Amino acid sequence: MRVHELLAAGTTRSFEFFPPRSDEESAVLEATLAELEQLDPSFVSVTYRGGRESRQRTYDLVTRIQRGGRITAMAHLICVGHTRSEIRDVLKNYWDSGVQNVMALGGDIPDDLDLAASEFAHAIDLVELAREVADFSIGVAAHPQGHPLSPDLGSDRFHLAKKLEAADFAVTQFFFQAHEWTRLVEDLAERGVTKPVVPGIMPVTTLGGIERMAEMGASVPLSLVERLEAAHARGGPGSVRAEGIAAAIELCAELLDANAPGLHFYTLNRSTATREIHEALFG
Repeated sequence: MRVHELLAAGTTRSFEFFPPRSDEESAVLEATLAELEQLDPSFVSVTYRGGRESRQRTYDLVTRIQRGGRITAMAHLICVGHTRSEIRDVLKNYWDSGVQNVMALGGDIPDDLDLAASEFAHAIDLVELAREVADFSIGVAAHPQGHPLSPDLGSDRFHLAKKLEAADFAVTQFFFQAHEWTRLVEDLAERGVTKPVVPGIMPVTTLGGIERMAEMGASVPLSLVERLEAAHARGGPGSVRAEGIAAAIELCAELLDANAPGLHFYTLNRSTATREIHEALFG
């Protein structure tokens, strides 16, 4: 099925993976897919960092999952650094392979591509091209705390609204307080955009993860930092992990109570934390 149809049918549960780069990573991912498939996800998505090699790995994994016939798959695709002809061919190949869902992203410039060769400026350009190629269900990224490159939150919301008007749904960057999602949805509604915005979830399970999250564009609130530090003082890394999982469960419950259309879990190709959160929420 197409993702926007799944969202219209009820609350979704989805998982995100990245394509493996070695035999060891492949083995880990295969085990994770087998374990998470038992949770009957609404769909799964596969990331793409850019560059021809990464794009091929994403294509191979997405099409393999889709051909399996048990899980709906969505392909991430970035446009910056590419020509329209190149991306048009990629989109046609996905459609011909039965993949009807794409996540349209701007993306960073890959090392093996030249910015000067790019015929795209923003993700909305990719959304519009995908509309021309086939009847895709198209998702875009949303940042509850604002995109790191946006000059201010108002500008970020303005451009997100325009992008989401052209797309079918959005999936957010991870965040840690439910009001960040509700404020984002309210801001979009004030701009006349009411399409589904699926919250992205990633638990903080180590103290080192606090800094990494901030580097990835989602700062951890002081209240959660203090909660994790107190857990470490009580019982070390194991207690930090348990507290981070508990905080993620609380966040998800608040979001579901606020009528979030679904939950999208950033798995990092591991299943344990996601399964624990899923079990607590859905049994």
